[in-house]
Amino acid sequence: MPYKKFEEYNIQVTDDVKNRYKNIIKDLGEDTKRDGLLKTPERAAKAMQFLTQGYHQDPVDILKSAMFKESYNEMVIVKDIELYSLCEHHILPFFGKVHIAYIPNGQIVGLSKLPRVVDVFARRLQVQERLTEQILDCINGTLKPQGVAVVIEASHMCMMMRGVQKQNSITTTSGFRGQFEKIETRNEFLKLIGK
Repeated sequence: MPYKKFEEYNIQVTDDVKNRYKNIIKDLGEDTKRDGLLKTPERAAKAMQFLTQGYHQDPVDILKSAMFKESYNEMVIVKDIELYSLCEHHILPFFGKVHIAYIPNGQIVGLSKLPRVVDVFARRLQVQERLTEQILDCINGTLKPQGVAVVIEASHMCMMMRGVQKQNSITTTSGFRGQFEKIETRNEFLKLIGK
């Protein structure tokens, strides 16, 4: 199997991160021996390992595991892919949707692999701008299609529950390569995803 689903937790990392969380909770003024907090440091340590498992996965291997020769050369779109990531500035979640399109150039990829690539890059400490480019460049460099387009629309908890506190703001980023740099192809894509 070219990639492994991350289901296990490194005991050493879990213990180290658990102790750090315990100290953080204590430093914030909470009683770490309180019933509701007894297992919180361990749960938080495991959650962080899950939410950052993308560091231990290879998106290129994921794409290469399901590439097929095919003569189809029109636009392929997978839209409304759920996105959950952590902002690297505050380690708070951002979440939303990713829309991906590519125009094959002799090879297609299994459709489920595109959301998997999103997850690999999203499950790292991120900024939306870099996330957009990483997804775009991975697909472009691996599939070598005629063109690739990526649009991400996300809400950022670092802007919603702290700081400027704007609950209804949505951040949109986009990237285009190859045929999608042509305005007519780009406009077709944007129309098909409802933008």
